[in-house]
Amino acid sequence: MGSLGFWRLAQADPEWVAAIDPDGSEHTAGELLARANRLVHGLRDLGLRPGDGICGLVPNGTRGLVLYLAALQAGWYYTPINWHLTGPEIAYILADSEAKAFFLHDRFRAEGTRAAHAVEPHRRFAFGTADGFRPYEELVEGQSEDLPDARTNGATMHYTSGTTGRPKGVRRGLAGIDPDDSAELMTFLLAMFGIETGRPQAHLVTSPSYHTAVSQFGGTALHMGHTLVYLDRWDAEECLRLIQEHAITNTHMVPTHFKRLLSLPEEVRKRYDVSSMRWAIHAAAPCPVPIKQAMLDWWGDCVWEYYAATEGGGTIASPQDWRAHPGTVGKAWPISELLVVDGEGNPVPAGTTGTIYMKMLGSEFEYKGDPAKTEENRLRGFFTVGDIGHLTDDGFLFLSDRASDLIISGGANIYPAEIENEIVVHPKVADVAVFGVPDEEWGEAIKAVVEPAEGVRPGPALAAEILASLDGRLARMKWPRTIDFIETMPREPNGKLLKRKLRDPYWKGHERAI
Repeated sequence: MGSLGFWRLAQADPEWVAAIDPDGSEHTAGELLARANRLVHGLRDLGLRPGDGICGLVPNGTRGLVLYLAALQAGWYYTPINWHLTGPEIAYILADSEAKAFFLHDRFRAEGTRAAHAVEPHRRFAFGTADGFRPYEELVEGQSEDLPDARTNGATMHYTSGTTGRPKGVRRGLAGIDPDDSAELMTFLLAMFGIETGRPQAHLVTSPSYHTAVSQFGGTALHMGHTLVYLDRWDAEECLRLIQEHAITNTHMVPTHFKRLLSLPEEVRKRYDVSSMRWAIHAAAPCPVPIKQAMLDWWGDCVWEYYAATEGGGTIASPQDWRAHPGTVGKAWPISELLVVDGEGNPVPAGTTGTIYMKMLGSEFEYKGDPAKTEENRLRGFFTVGDIGHLTDDGFLFLSDRASDLIISGGANIYPAEIENEIVVHPKVADVAVFGVPDEEWGEAIKAVVEPAEGVRPGPALAAEILASLDGRLARMKWPRTIDFIETMPREPNGKLLKRKLRDPYWKGHERAI
């Protein structure tokens, strides 16, 4: 193996600015290495051994990064916890992951302390102060800054978002190899997009690091020698400012970010130079064709797309692929295979819609503690997350929707994403969700819930205007029967829509087939 991997790079060039926190403070590679080493020594003194797990409920920035860098060189699993969860939900993850240490930032102390009982008192540590937690400094004080001995690769263990049932930890076996060799193997992910190693390169972290893709892309960029620049909370203009200030070359985004960026006034957009950006990679949700087109027109051919899940992946679409096949999420990775099947699990011909299954070479996983779910989502060595789509003759994948979101109205299958993509481009619409609601005659009727754009008054006039805009663009059978309005759409910060939260009240007292 060569000279990639954070720990090798930090020893070779300790003065390299490896990370910049949301408050603008710069952290050298040498400083981060020393902090991670001290943490490994402190946790080993607590009795942690390879294969154990640690959890962090921390905001974006170097505190979480140090937890990640410690775990990945000591053979531990690191689980970053979603800071929007409640105390009982956090406690479930702490218990399920068998966390041997829990790190809490005092920003999240209200819910974090409610979950503390799931971890022994002497294994709880706070950045700041929190009842029932020891100060983080106590753990690392007096510990050596030297590289620990017997280093072995660890991994992140992320929990699936739990939109259907309780979240599950996606756990992969540890190879027992040198952490830097493991980090170098990870760089395959970014290399698929043509991303180069070395400096000067900078990666902008736009979403919470508890999301799989965010920690994978950010961590891998760091292992390639890129500087990580952290956003604390998403803000469209701040994103543009940071791209200009730090000459950001690559980032990971979601379509909601694109919509927010494009909604900025033109004079604001023109104020910032984004020409340093070479790889603006997006995923996590379907991207409406006009929004993707508008980003390509603004930022140029640096907008790449892929399709994958916490469990693995996937496909990749270069800007050129997408221009030739608008709406595609790309072709299979060199190490992946795709399979589209019908309800009986039989492969369907090209152009036919079915459930998408994927297989990734050398990357087996299990849902921790749930062999039944692990097995249920498998088919002849492939796995699925329940998405529906089709393949073209030349292998390009197009997504339709999630199986759980499918609307069956009058016996016809209707895909909400198609309707959402048409409505969201309306200038008076900030966000939209479409789903089925109970209907005695049709089984399900199409309902749209719209978040109006800033300064736009919701009401019947806006609803009529939105419907009129669909004329000639969408078959009448796909038009929403009714449109409701909401102040703020319930989305996770990674762009995933919590559609169940919107849909469930309409189905109270009714049985839903899916």
